[in-house]
Amino acid sequence: MKQRATTTRAAMEGIARAMALIGLTALVGCGSDLPPITDCRDVNDIHPICGMQNPEDLAVLEGDTRLIVSQYADMTAPEGAGNIAVLDLRDESLHIAYPPTDRAARTTPSQGWGDANCPGPPSPLNPHGIDLAQRSDGRWQLLVVNHAGRESIEFLEVLQDGPQVQVVWRGCVIPPEIAYLNDVVHLPGGGFLTTHMMEFGSPFVGMIKAMLGMDTGWVYEWHADRGFSQVPGSEAPFPNGIEISDDGSEVYLNAYMADEVRRISRTSGELLATAAVPGPDNVTWSKDGKLLVASHVGETAEQMACMSLEEGACPMSFEIVALDPDNLEGGAIFANRGPPMGAGTVAVDVGGELVMGSFAGDRVIRARMPRR
Repeated sequence: MKQRATTTRAAMEGIARAMALIGLTALVGCGSDLPPITDCRDVNDIHPICGMQNPEDLAVLEGDTRLIVSQYADMTAPEGAGNIAVLDLRDESLHIAYPPTDRAARTTPSQGWGDANCPGPPSPLNPHGIDLAQRSDGRWQLLVVNHAGRESIEFLEVLQDGPQVQVVWRGCVIPPEIAYLNDVVHLPGGGFLTTHMMEFGSPFVGMIKAMLGMDTGWVYEWHADRGFSQVPGSEAPFPNGIEISDDGSEVYLNAYMADEVRRISRTSGELLATAAVPGPDNVTWSKDGKLLVASHVGETAEQMACMSLEEGACPMSFEIVALDPDNLEGGAIFANRGPPMGAGTVAVDVGGELVMGSFAGDRVIRARMPRR
């Protein structure tokens, strides 16, 4: 009976893979009526900053003049090389901060940063979601979801003593083998939460399951003294962006394929509120305490076309939605389709502006923060 069950399961998985491949091929074949954006011009008071590599996530440094940029390698090639860059909004200059170009700058793990069993620095680095927070010792810690070489959460220190920001590797944490991570957020007092999208190694099957509304992942919680555990009530179809309340008691989870933002009790798993948001990607806090959610409102064919982008920027329709953290009520405060950039994945509130990144393209965009 055990052999028959194993054979049946393998057959079902094979059918699921075939369905996934057929479905994704059909979606790509549908194409998009929006061509890639190859120029770099202002459109309707939206200003692009070009010369980047898939700036999927952003974090604001002290002073509101510089951003940490997660430059993702490629949605279809997770083993590719990306980097962590710093964008200076004053002169719009960009410099690569990590990995270091000087081999002498490479470091060994620092005590108290990550897991004591971390095998060493990643090589290469392919950063996805990031989160910046100040440690109890006053130092600035950047958590980075990495896909290249290994699935991991990397611990980096951000140093702003000189005219240029420096980023130094300090440690890492290796998640359970099944984990395929997306975003990460610090917990008050130490540790972090990270979203597990779907089972690692089965992206096509995972995407089809998520499209059918099936739960494919959850939120992991990690602490140095007890490792990983699953946050109750966090199961969802393709968990994506994540944020945490100031006191750490409530989780804000973007269930991408459920078209929903969820407010969940971290300890009990109770669902406290929901908001219908199409394709919610990353989420950040605005200056006035709202949740800023990047929402993919474009058709699936547009999104699939952006996966194979070779130059310029993806034109896919997106919105930035502002939500009240208590009842998750709110609406779009920014929307764009086509030039100068589509496929927005994140928005940060900095210096009276929204700065937005994308999973597919060579730029971020700046726009005046709407008055509400």
